[in-house]
Amino acid sequence: MTEPSTTRTGTDPAPTPAPARRRPVVAALMLGMGLAAIDGTIVSTAVPQIVGDLGGLSVFSWLFSGYLLAVTVTLPVYGKLSDTFGRKPVLVAGVVLFLVGSLLCAAAWDMASLIAFRVVQGLGGGALQGTVQTIAADLYPLKERPKIQARLSSVWAASAVAGPAAGGLLAGYADWRWIFLINLPVGLVALWLICRYLVEPGRAGVHAGAGARKTEPRARVRIDWAGALCVFATGALLLTALVQGGVAWPWLSAPSLGLLGGAAVLGAVTVLVERRAAEPIIPGWVWRRRTIAAVNLALGALGLLMVAPTVFLPTYAQSVLGLGPIAAGFVLSVMTLSWPVSAALSNRVYTRIGFRLTAILGMSGALLVLLAFPLLPFPGEPWQPALLMLLLGAALGLFQLPLVVGVQSTVPYEERGTTTASVLFCRQVGQSVGAAVFGAVANGVLAARLGGDGDLDALARSLDSPESLPPATTDTLRRAVDAAVDYVYLGAAGAAALALLALLTLAPRRFPVLGEGTGRED
Repeated sequence: MTEPSTTRTGTDPAPTPAPARRRPVVAALMLGMGLAAIDGTIVSTAVPQIVGDLGGLSVFSWLFSGYLLAVTVTLPVYGKLSDTFGRKPVLVAGVVLFLVGSLLCAAAWDMASLIAFRVVQGLGGGALQGTVQTIAADLYPLKERPKIQARLSSVWAASAVAGPAAGGLLAGYADWRWIFLINLPVGLVALWLICRYLVEPGRAGVHAGAGARKTEPRARVRIDWAGALCVFATGALLLTALVQGGVAWPWLSAPSLGLLGGAAVLGAVTVLVERRAAEPIIPGWVWRRRTIAAVNLALGALGLLMVAPTVFLPTYAQSVLGLGPIAAGFVLSVMTLSWPVSAALSNRVYTRIGFRLTAILGMSGALLVLLAFPLLPFPGEPWQPALLMLLLGAALGLFQLPLVVGVQSTVPYEERGTTTASVLFCRQVGQSVGAAVFGAVANGVLAARLGGDGDLDALARSLDSPESLPPATTDTLRRAVDAAVDYVYLGAAGAAALALLALLTLAPRRFPVLGEGTGRED
């Protein structure tokens, strides 16, 4: 038995387009999401060929870090711009920028130029990630949003997992430059579909009032360029410190402390600038509204815990279980099978028990799975972690999608881009923090177990050729890696507990959903 719907005052000005017109737009969104997702991982297996051609082994990690930084720090900016100017121009600009960056990457003449062009790609990727999710919410009423969000989740998961394999194939059988050139035809098709079929409703002057809509002349748009620059600079310093700390330099070294101190100072400046701005890039209501603040924190914790399976599980599968790269990838990929299925079915749950309770149910299941991982036997069988990842994907599908759909449904059209971007930004920052924190945890455990300085990646590489090591040494290294990954999963369980705490203490029992006549409040 479902409770009657009670809705917060407000309207969603956009009547949803007819299904026939939505299909090509959805196809364009899926292509755009695929481009943004696959380019985060496709370069990884082509690094030997790229370094062999361009050199720059000492800085190649910036091929990933530069892209991640650009995507993350631009999300809030694109979110605000999409609310101000509309989704279509921002998405079109993002696709064009991404394709220009891809073309420049393919023409790179040395590692420095390739890294710079990857940043250009990331600037376009930030627009793709945030705006695609926002348009998906615009296209569908509340009760249908899980379908499109599940499709986008499927595309994201499949692209992220397929990226390394695709990069290896292109680098091995063609040329690494095709990794970037292949984006052009896909992106051009997406761009044509967007320009041809995406029609946005009028956004100006839409007011609530007895279900009526009134259009007024649009006021002159003010762009908070100072706020955008402050957000970009603060995010760049913070993420650079997190990504490079403990890798390019020690955590307590001058570069790390300088970057973190600079990020703190710029963060304070950003708050002052945004408070005085007429149209701030990150408006204060993003954190003053309990629902959005709780979802931001919960999704940030999700980004934190996702580092355990995505970064450390492949190393565990190869170093401890002795699997090859393809089999190790399969252990991780089963999570991408259950996640979208669970997400697609989540609307059957949250329409009965609400967004908040559904998310709590999902994260509680994820917490149990993460706590179960350290209990696996050593060395164990591959199906054991694979089963846990299957269950983890199902649990997180119940957690993430209800929160994204729910928080998008609490704001009107003109605030949806900013809200979606804030959620994605927090998740991205959570991933960066998780990579830094859990990397330090893993290396600390290895150092304690091996009686000296340990490095997870270096040990994993040494275990790739176990025949060159004495059996006793091999067993010691495997057990050390096993212990390190166990502690990482315990840390991920702690992140899951933080997500639950945010939902239990900050999130209202009922999300204040705007009336669409299609769903109930949480």
